[in-house]
Amino acid sequence: MTYAEKYCFGMEVCAVAMDLKQLKALVTVSEVGSVTRAAELLHLVQPAVTRQIKALEDELGVALFERTRTGMRATEAGNALVERARRALTELDRARAELTPAPGAVTGIVTLGLLESTAELLAEPLVERLLQEHPGIELRLQTGYSGHLQRWLDEGDLELSLLYNITSSPSLNVAPLVRERLWVAAPPSAGLRPDRPVRFADAAARRLVLPTTGHGLRTLIESGAQRGEISLDSSVSTNSMALQKKLTRAGHGWTILPAVGLTDEIATGLLSAAPLCEPEVWRTVVLAGPRSRRTPAAVDVVARQLTRQIGIAVAEGRWPSAELQR
Repeated sequence: MTYAEKYCFGMEVCAVAMDLKQLKALVTVSEVGSVTRAAELLHLVQPAVTRQIKALEDELGVALFERTRTGMRATEAGNALVERARRALTELDRARAELTPAPGAVTGIVTLGLLESTAELLAEPLVERLLQEHPGIELRLQTGYSGHLQRWLDEGDLELSLLYNITSSPSLNVAPLVRERLWVAAPPSAGLRPDRPVRFADAAARRLVLPTTGHGLRTLIESGAQRGEISLDSSVSTNSMALQKKLTRAGHGWTILPAVGLTDEIATGLLSAAPLCEPEVWRTVVLAGPRSRRTPAAVDVVARQLTRQIGIAVAEGRWPSAELQR
């Protein structure tokens, strides 16, 4: 057990004598790094916020913040408590929203994870539709890679998330949504075209800008290369899809990504791209949620609407090389 866990191994123990004002002060100071700014946001005087933080520190017998020249920085124990306090406050917000709905309305807070490659395509139409049809639902979006999103699901920070290449899990309910092909992308001068697939070996003969080792997408790419008995030459690797594309646009190499993550760059002519072939490499995007929790009505609404928006995007051709999974 780490030092922080010794003091904060669960809100069930740590929050026995804590009140909501103290937890809100803790989280706000951590987020803004300043007692003065936190007091402004909480509509309190600065000494009141200082007293709340001091009371928590006295109760736990551990420092929660370091006072530095640049502001308040959470200690290891402080970060552990902030993480749990944020979850507790979110759960209370959810309960409050569910218990006081307008007659006939679906209300609540839903935390949804979107794969970074899908966010540009799905976030805006999903938000627009929910605002029109279910204004009582507060949607909290987080983006990331599949591994991060799955961990956040397991830790309770998300209620729903898109993941990929997961067929089953003891902790998650998984529903396949769409199967999509990986593409190779290059600067416009390469002249790649969606109707002319590129052999994996030809792409690998170039310098490549790839996801970092251990990333789920890198694993998919390496598996395809292994099937085709192809060696990969990565000139640089990164954990950022946006940086991957930026380096490719600048001519530092070609890259391999899901087609959905390239639609804007293809449409604006910033990149040229084509499907990979010989061998083809595919990923299956799924919608996942925890098995162990009751599913609120608001979560069901968001799941159905997200599934609908994916179906529309595929039907309209805005998700290239994608096949709906039934």
